[in-house]
Order: sequence, then structure tokens, then C-alpha cells
Amino acid sequence: MPRKGKNYTERMTGPQGTCELCGRTKPLTEHHLIPRAVHGKKYFQKRFTKEDMTHRRISICRKCHKGIHRLIPDEKELAREYNTKELLLADERIARHVEWVAKQR
Repeated sequence: MPRKGKNYTERMTGPQGTCELCGRTKPLTEHHLIPRAVHGKKYFQKRFTKEDMTHRRISICRKCHKGIHRLIPDEKELAREYNTKELLLADERIARHVEWVAKQR
């Protein structure tokens, strides 16, 4: 498997579909609302079931995905504070980014 890095979301594209955040029809990536990097941490194991951690995801385009990780790079913070689609969109920075992405081609 390729290593994560600068172009990780570029390589990890899935089928064409509608982004759950911006609504554009583009190749999609899976965003884990509880990032895989924290699945082994006791704090998260106590608060979420294994099923929650593995199945709580949204299908989003690369621009939305990159924006989330650029604006909130701390995966623990993502898991604690932004573990639902609604919580993500409630953040003003994310909402502005998604609004901008929706206007792109």
C-alpha cells in the first residue's frame, strides 16, 4: 500500500458520485469521521464502539477532504469535536470552505 503523504487523497479516489458536503458530482473519497489513527487510543475506545469507529464515514470529493484536513490537522481534535457531518458543517471554517468548493468546477 502506498504511504500517506502530500497526494494521499489524490491516490485514494473512488467512484464518481455526489459529495455529501458540497453536492458536486466528482470522484469521491471516504472521510472517516473518527480518524483511523485514533482507533487504538483508550480515550476513543471508551467513547465509541468499534462499529462506530469503522463505519462512521462520509463520501466526499477531494477538495472537501483536503480542506477538512488542512483546516483541522489534529486527528484527535477531528475525532473529539467533529465526528458527525453536522458537527463538521457547524464549524465556520469548514462551512466557508464547503461553500467555496461548491462554486468550483
